[in-house]
Amino acid sequence: MVSVVIVGGGPVGMTTALLLAKFGVDSVILEASDRRDPIGSKALCMQRDVLDVLERIGVGDKLLDEGVTWTLGRTFYRDNELFQITFPELGDNHFPPFVNVGQDRTEYWLETQVNSEPLVELRYAHAVTGLDQDDNGVTVTVETPQGATTIDGRYAVGADGSRSVTRKLMGAEFPGKSFEDKFLICDIRADLGFANERRFFFDPEWNPDRQVLIHPQADSVWRIDWQVPPDFDVDAETESGGLDDRIRKIVGDGEYEIVWMSVYRFHQRIASKFREGRTFIAGDSAHIVSPFGARGLNSGVQDAENLAWKLAFVINGWADDALLATYEQERRAAAEENLRITGATMDFLVPPSDELWETRRRTLEAAVGNANARQMVDSGQLAEPYDYADSPLTTHTDAAIGVPPGRLMPDATIDGPGGPVRLRELIGSGFIALSNQGPTMSGADPPVASLELSEIDISGVLTETLQIPLGVTALIRPDGHVAAIAASQASLAAALATAIAR
Repeated sequence: MVSVVIVGGGPVGMTTALLLAKFGVDSVILEASDRRDPIGSKALCMQRDVLDVLERIGVGDKLLDEGVTWTLGRTFYRDNELFQITFPELGDNHFPPFVNVGQDRTEYWLETQVNSEPLVELRYAHAVTGLDQDDNGVTVTVETPQGATTIDGRYAVGADGSRSVTRKLMGAEFPGKSFEDKFLICDIRADLGFANERRFFFDPEWNPDRQVLIHPQADSVWRIDWQVPPDFDVDAETESGGLDDRIRKIVGDGEYEIVWMSVYRFHQRIASKFREGRTFIAGDSAHIVSPFGARGLNSGVQDAENLAWKLAFVINGWADDALLATYEQERRAAAEENLRITGATMDFLVPPSDELWETRRRTLEAAVGNANARQMVDSGQLAEPYDYADSPLTTHTDAAIGVPPGRLMPDATIDGPGGPVRLRELIGSGFIALSNQGPTMSGADPPVASLELSEIDISGVLTETLQIPLGVTALIRPDGHVAAIAASQASLAAALATAIAR
């Protein structure tokens, strides 16, 4: 019997498997297709904290090396630039705020890691058709080229996308809405004549009453998203020459090459439940949002991280089953926040009523010369980690630090056992008790590592950022979020018990 059966060999499924392996937990990944799709940017924009998660499984730096870094976003209304966005720094970060790298490359490097990990087995051409479970485990029925078979596991995780078979088999609904307008998405190799930056255009003359988004990629490739009418036919537009005209209005008269192209209709949906017994769903299987803000794959990787450490703790006997219930509590709250933010963006981009269309038009026109009106323009609020302040695993006290309980720890270079390391390199294998001459705790059940701030903080960045008072300890979860701050041994022990739902 395998410990975890993972349905879906995309980024979320492979990330889940590799994170489980860091805790010594074995898994098998079942992918219905017969091979990985090697082309297409798809989920393009990777957020820095997600790259840190992927680096813990050996992939983040590879994506950084291949991708394009950008730190500036510019928003336009017709020919007028409305505003620019940049990203504040907290701590001493290894990764830039965002790296653009095609999902095809993310999947390539994840698969490379999977193939080198003895605790993970990836099986292509394995289409799941059935799932049964009891108090002892799950039995997954699979169709293969050799015929039907079954696979037994202790738990199952569905990471099989928006049309998830796992979600249907566990009896979950997928309520929400779909938008009538479509989006034409092209990866185009061309010289656009400007720097690596995100550009968002409201109502340009070459796409009136709709939007265009441009993102840089490596090798002079640009991701261009056009909002198009519901009846848009890409084949007819290609044949008529309309597609070439559309592209020429952006790239000019120079040469260009279409690397990949697709047409999407965006959706806002969340599953009625993320768990049934020993079966869980993550990523697009559990929630889908419009891509304006890069909250799709980034949130899917954070689902994987949240679920992996909790499954590993239960499987290894470090926590009880009650910990698994908090996966849905925490990640549903994160998904609902993403739906709220992206839903507001889509209501501004594609207003659902004539009244809101008029409000949008007036806001954009006013924003040309009015700084206050610019604050009402919504071109997408970019992804950031969810704050687990309201989680049942978080302990709140009167003591205050620079990064309060629930927030993700910032990064910093510290003095590790073998020399300088990043704090986030130590995250992901257990809890950390980071003390400013406060209470300490070390153990293997569950695993806790104790670090003394004054002994490890080489540059002083961590001390300045965290502002941990003397005599206080910050308890950091395996996913890097602060679980509690404690000023006594008893309060630290109680906070650890709360953080594993005991």
